[in-house]
Amino acid sequence: MSQNRGRFNRGFQVQTASISREAPVLIAGPTASGKSALAMELAARDNRLIVNADALQVYANWRILTARPSPADEAALPHALYGHVPHDAPYSVGHWLRDVAPLLDRPVVIVGGTGLNFNALTRGLAEVPEVPPEIRAEADARRAAEGHEGLLAELDPETAARIDRQNPVRVQRAWEVLRATGRGLAAWQADTPAPFLPLERAEALVLVPEVPWLNARIDRRFHQMLTEGALDEARANLADWDPRRPSAKAIGGPELIAHLRGETTLDEATQAATLASRQYAKRQRTWFRSNMKDWRQVSLP
Repeated sequence: MSQNRGRFNRGFQVQTASISREAPVLIAGPTASGKSALAMELAARDNRLIVNADALQVYANWRILTARPSPADEAALPHALYGHVPHDAPYSVGHWLRDVAPLLDRPVVIVGGTGLNFNALTRGLAEVPEVPPEIRAEADARRAAEGHEGLLAELDPETAARIDRQNPVRVQRAWEVLRATGRGLAAWQADTPAPFLPLERAEALVLVPEVPWLNARIDRRFHQMLTEGALDEARANLADWDPRRPSAKAIGGPELIAHLRGETTLDEATQAATLASRQYAKRQRTWFRSNMKDWRQVSLP
């Protein structure tokens, strides 16, 4: 591994010489762990395309709050699947997988914090039919009225045994699939096609930071986002803000919208956003530990 910190590797040192120059490189890690800087380093070294695997960096209405690459970074090196989805459009793992497939015929470094995208890429994705809007509306109404327990009770036994029963979104999704198709999500998953990029054909890295170090970076980064114009970015989303949209899940978005509506002070919004980011990073670390045991662990700092 290289002993020198490269020009894009900002704020910490990840040695890179033992990372493949030929295989596709996958970089996962929690928010604020420095994934994008490492991706830039490898892209510059190997003439790679940087491909986004983050579920929120796809949306056009957020650059600062989702920590998308800056215009200068995008001008310096080729990037794909960043900011290409309108703020009011749905964008699923399936959409992402279809978009990433034609990019795999060239050298790439795929980077992001959304583990489900990496799972779909390296393990395959079940080809579940689209759920009709009326069934999603029915599920939304039931979950709002009674919680997700009623939906969970109606799942087929095989799906209920495999699903994360504490995750209301996953439970609702499974219920919607069963309601729409008459077939359990587990049965659909059993028919998963071969992956586009099997793990053994890639150099797969997951960044594992020390928690105090990461929390400090999260706090500093949000303050930097405010300096760079995050409040103006939120203001641009205020007029037609809809918290139900997937794009509205960008951490810091709901908190700054609440401030702009006069519901909180800016200090309170900042504290809420940094806490939400820390909690999200904790969930990411837990997910990576459970689902990326075969990935190469890169300890930080």
